[in-house]
Amino acid sequence: MRVLIAVALLAATPLAAYAAQQAVQLPGQPDTARIAAGTYAVDGGHTQVSYTVDHFGFSKFTGQAGGATGTLAIDPKKPADAKLDVTIPASGIVTTVKALDEHLGTADFFDAAKYPDIRFISTSVAVQGTSARITGNLTLHGVTRPVVLDTKFVGAGDNPMTKKLNFGFSATAKIKRSDFGMDKYVPFVSDEVALEINAAFTAQ
Repeated sequence: MRVLIAVALLAATPLAAYAAQQAVQLPGQPDTARIAAGTYAVDGGHTQVSYTVDHFGFSKFTGQAGGATGTLAIDPKKPADAKLDVTIPASGIVTTVKALDEHLGTADFFDAAKYPDIRFISTSVAVQGTSARITGNLTLHGVTRPVVLDTKFVGAGDNPMTKKLNFGFSATAKIKRSDFGMDKYVPFVSDEVALEINAAFTAQ
């Protein structure tokens, strides 16, 4: 009997440790009241844009863009007045294939030497609860077109490492390469590009 009790206790220990971990509250919580009015900087180390295209009808191919900079001016009491301005370097667009990364930077695609920056500036924000439709102008490949981001609030709180207020949003959008003069290889590489955005902001 003692052996059985000992075995039971040993088996329960990892479960108890797991339960204790789950009880720990993360610094960021889905509470917009934690955000103070102000202008926040993009946290480039934790902001990513993922894009997906159809490749020859064989597969969905995904890459990422990083190195974002910019600001978000926001007042939780007046969320519709928020102003977002984000820039991503075209050279920051990568895949898992080095040769393809280099090709994407050429005139066949982003022409990064001629058009080094990709920029989004919001023009309006329509808020519903913790979601929002952010309309803005996207400048890509030297062309500016309106784009809508379907956005959801993720969480806010004090970062335990920097001691600064941090918060973040996730968003999705769809654009067409041809709208920005990037129609080479269409339709073999799809004209439509699906975007998934995870954006983090930090107090300056």
